[in-house]
Amino acid sequence: MSPVLHAFFAETAAADGQAASPLANPIFMMLAIAAVFYFLMIRPQQKQAKQHTAFVTSLKKGDEVVTQAGIIGIVQAVEDRTVTLDVGSGTKLRVIKNQIAGQWKATEAAATEAKK
Repeated sequence: MSPVLHAFFAETAAADGQAASPLANPIFMMLAIAAVFYFLMIRPQQKQAKQHTAFVTSLKKGDEVVTQAGIIGIVQAVEDRTVTLDVGSGTKLRVIKNQIAGQWKATEAAATEAKK
């Protein structure tokens, strides 16, 4: 056995027959890692998905939005699953609602504030 591994086991062994710390239990460590993973990765994504769903359901005519493809347009009509956007010069596009990334004005204002 490696001297380093032997030293590690000697340090972590229970002294004089006392029970090892519950924090050293591998099951506890797995649960702790799972909890950290949930609060740092899964929960924020769920929160962002709820915000996006709320935004998409509140779309109305006249909103200036940007799609995930980067197309900027003004909402002309909102249907059950699609949104009709006026992208300029009378060109209209039908886009699936979930492909709307967000409002254009809010994104533009945030970018100018970040430069200051």
